[in-house]
Amino acid sequence: MKIIARELERDAHPHAKFTDPDITADGTPRARVTPRNLETLWFNTGTMCNLTCANCYIESSPTNDRLGFISRTEVAEYLAQAETLDAPLREIGITGGEPFMNPDIIGILDDCLETRAEVLVLTNAMRPMMKQAAELLALHRRFGAHLKIRVSIDHFERSLHESERGRRSWQPMIEGLNWLCEKGFSVHVAGRTRWGDDEATLREGFAALFEAHGWPIDASDPTELVLFPEMDPSLDVPEITTACWGILDVDPATLMCASARMVVKRREQRTPEVIACTLLPYEPEFSLGSSLKESLRPVALNHPSCAKFCVLGGGSCS
Repeated sequence: MKIIARELERDAHPHAKFTDPDITADGTPRARVTPRNLETLWFNTGTMCNLTCANCYIESSPTNDRLGFISRTEVAEYLAQAETLDAPLREIGITGGEPFMNPDIIGILDDCLETRAEVLVLTNAMRPMMKQAAELLALHRRFGAHLKIRVSIDHFERSLHESERGRRSWQPMIEGLNWLCEKGFSVHVAGRTRWGDDEATLREGFAALFEAHGWPIDASDPTELVLFPEMDPSLDVPEITTACWGILDVDPATLMCASARMVVKRREQRTPEVIACTLLPYEPEFSLGSSLKESLRPVALNHPSCAKFCVLGGGSCS
């Protein structure tokens, strides 16, 4: 990785990195991703969360309402738009904040599941989810494996998980995951690589945790246990140029923004809008208009997260 980074960097920097959507700091053409069919549609249900994590990707917290609660009616409008596109949705993702803090979440999930796409809900599995356990179980009984729940466990060691999510965040998560597995939900887990463990160590540690609790989750499966690359804003990362696809042997069609979009409801706006990436809800240049059709245009990789998380890190929220 260090060799690749040196190859990607240049000595001359006529302007700051990640400032021009067309060229990098050394004047090289910046990489863009051309969308194909929209396969995954994300809805951010709002940035309100019951936790304040040490390094939340989008700064969710009990006081952050920069992204407001999206309504069931607003979600339904975008589901209708998706039906007019060239291909049906494969997946609908529900994220936040903590999705179960949105007062419309059960209705939103019901409508999304009615499309027959797979629906993936990202949650910390704590009290907001458990307060709606009966309604969630009813959805599971109707739609079965079409509803998937991905629970955040930042590390298999309690102390490291709580260093990210706060004291007393471990046991409620364990209890929520116990309930989901006991009721037969399709459950996945998301971990993080921020503490420097190699992938094999992480998967072995999570496998032991899953076995200890009797959770039917395959830690060797990168879908059932997703390990997200860390995004440290203090680190200097290389910009991605058009030449990088060949240097790195990366197909741009595999990046999230080639086949996914996210709908958000900004606090200061009356109507939702579509953005290019689940990780960049506050960056105006990644806003792509109010309609799904309008949003399906090329995306310039003009942000450190594009390089660190997606291209070099191989990360994907799906």
